[in-house]
Amino acid sequence: MQISFARRKFLLSVAIAAGLLVLIVLPMRAADGQTQTASVGTIHRGYYTDPAIRGENIVFTSEGDLWVVGVNGGVARRLTSNPGTEAGAVLSADGKTVAFSANFEGPNEVYTMPVNGGMPQRRTWDGDSQPQGFAPDGRLMISTSRYATLPETQLVLVNDVGAREIVPLAQAAEGAYSPDDHNLFFTRWFKQPSVTKRYKGGTAENIWKFDGKNEAVALTGDYEGASTQPMFWSKRVYFLSDRDGVMNVYSMDEDGHGVKQESHQKEFDIASAAMDDGRIAYSSGADLWLLDLKTGKEQVIPITLTSDFEQLREHWVKKPSDYLTAVHIAPDGGSAVFTARGEVFTLPLRNGRIIKVAANSAVRYREARFLPDGKSILAM
Repeated sequence: MQISFARRKFLLSVAIAAGLLVLIVLPMRAADGQTQTASVGTIHRGYYTDPAIRGENIVFTSEGDLWVVGVNGGVARRLTSNPGTEAGAVLSADGKTVAFSANFEGPNEVYTMPVNGGMPQRRTWDGDSQPQGFAPDGRLMISTSRYATLPETQLVLVNDVGAREIVPLAQAAEGAYSPDDHNLFFTRWFKQPSVTKRYKGGTAENIWKFDGKNEAVALTGDYEGASTQPMFWSKRVYFLSDRDGVMNVYSMDEDGHGVKQESHQKEFDIASAAMDDGRIAYSSGADLWLLDLKTGKEQVIPITLTSDFEQLREHWVKKPSDYLTAVHIAPDGGSAVFTARGEVFTLPLRNGRIIKVAANSAVRYREARFLPDGKSILAM
């Protein structure tokens, strides 16, 4: 169908007018949005994990990268930008160096870099190492399974030129030194991987004390649940435990007595925590919190990310089969149920349509299975 010159001229004028309208309206909307951001402060919120605190800085992980922000919050500055994940940050005693785990060259290894930014320096070649902190003499402490004859981890001290000293413990995963007498408070293994709340099974973590000479002594063996992530300050050991049903910060003296609850989260577990001079930065839910042990006050740290939030954009999935996490065939063999990206689908053996059984954006489904009647599906 041909369009007359007059008609084209009319359509062009309408298009130009519409474009001018967009140009006029968009800045007004942007200005409104900026006003809303300044007053509400929710547009640039992220999901924050693995805090490390020293002095006036907190280093944490968000969007798979390391960021640094002041202890009072504010606009965070990105430290790393690799496509992989940088996590598990720990800060040196002077607060100038951050150690973290990353997979820059493939395997998960430990790297260090200045807090003010710079080229990361690889510190381990073990295949799977994680930073745990710094010893009182300034050496980096890592956990690695490189030297174990069994699939267990040990703690190793690494100096600036790469010389190593293995802490003489057969099993050690997390650890923190007392600065005065050099006692090491540690767990024999990492948090059990199922993330089961109130877990009391055989791999529940306990806090142990090792003086460097004698046999290590269990400090939390009287509790059958988890006691993990030891930290030390002012003659007391601080750690995470779910003794009240939610993972919170607790403390005890150096011999395991006088257990006291320090934080009081009621809904979300504390996933990770770090200590500096009577202050504990911890992650709970999507936020970072600051707990002042001297006053008992704990509050959310208001953090703003300066990011394009690429991970929140819609992306086309070119090969859905790469995202399958579970498949189960119906009892009669006529169909199968698939779990992919947290959603559940059924597909017939031959002809028919794909049926989305469960797809709630607020829920992630796992391990979908047919029940014996072949008509119902069970999913976690």
